[in-house]
Amino acid sequence: MKYSVLYRKLGERIEFLRKQNNLTQEELAEKADLHRSYFWDIENGRNMCIKTAAEIAKALNVSLSELFDFK
Repeated sequence: MKYSVLYRKLGERIEFLRKQNNLTQEELAEKADLHRSYFWDIENGRNMCIKTAAEIAKALNVSLSELFDFK
């Protein structure tokens, strides 16, 4: 899988879980201690480090492996 495809799928997964938890981008960004504009980039397929993914998973109350469960 190309990295660009991976980041896009991860962004889509984060958006799905965020909406499932009835959170706005701003609310989830705050919970994950991220800037709102950077969070928008993440949901739109921007490269991110594993630490950021772990913080987002924690803010969503899911495991890191569940965050990467693209099904």
